[in-house]
Amino acid sequence: MSRRTDPSAVPDLVERARAGQARAVARLVSLVEDESPLLRPVMAALAPHTGRAHVVGLTGAPGVGKSTSTNALIGALRAAGRSVGVLAVDPSSPFSGGALLGDRIRMQEHAADDAVFIRSMASRGHLGGLSFTTPQAVRVLDAAGFDVVLVETVGVGQSEVEVAGLADTTMVLLAPGMGDGIQAAKAGILEVGDLYVVNKADRDGADRLRRDLRAGLALTERAADAWQPPILATVAQTGQGVDEVVEGLEQHRTWLQDTGQLAVRRARRARAEVEAVAVAALRARWDLGDHSALDALAAAVAAGEQDPYAAADALLGE
Repeated sequence: MSRRTDPSAVPDLVERARAGQARAVARLVSLVEDESPLLRPVMAALAPHTGRAHVVGLTGAPGVGKSTSTNALIGALRAAGRSVGVLAVDPSSPFSGGALLGDRIRMQEHAADDAVFIRSMASRGHLGGLSFTTPQAVRVLDAAGFDVVLVETVGVGQSEVEVAGLADTTMVLLAPGMGDGIQAAKAGILEVGDLYVVNKADRDGADRLRRDLRAGLALTERAADAWQPPILATVAQTGQGVDEVVEGLEQHRTWLQDTGQLAVRRARRARAEVEAVAVAALRARWDLGDHSALDALAAAVAAGEQDPYAAADALLGE
């Protein structure tokens, strides 16, 4: 199918994606990445079929083994009979804006599995490590019927705790010898993780890292009935400990459902998504329209004739 899709083809495309046809799913994700005008009818068609997938965010600093861990998780989830969709949000090329890291290069062994869909998405310079279009891509995989959607993010830092806003369950990956215990505390990661996984646990310093994490988590303020994040250990290269991670993910999902927190998190996520779409629409309107009003208001603010809040109200027509 060509990069430009006829609007009349949207219902058929959506139905084929829901039937598990990988090419149709890939086409829908491409429409999302391209921010196609067809996104409105596509999202309207997908909306009634979303909300079933367990969305898991996997984040961690470069070098901790995110891709290896994702690959091992896919294998363990498939062994448990679950279908898996993966969005690997990669650093963007400064020239093309495309993803630099290839999904099928890193996860080749799953490429022939019809119950696995893997797609790299460019972060396109977005500071949070997640592309602006990532939530819509998650919706595509959810509606396509995948049991679990894994979102692997670029790295970890103060701005990248936003993965917690996207996922039902946030998994933070760390490794010994990288100062991760200190970095996690600085970045606020100790407040957002639902599972902490020390990868490369066969290396020196792994036990110390787990102790540091345990001490750090003990200092965070959590309600008595709140979820208590486990600290697990893996050697993703060999698969050691990965089954325990899958069990931990399932336990967290059960807790979310039993306590009503799953609905709370998803409502919060939807609110942020609506806000992002609205802001993007406003920016597009200003970029494509007449700039004279914005330019005049900017000049007035720069000259001290008007404050930025009043100027913003004027721009929005309030």
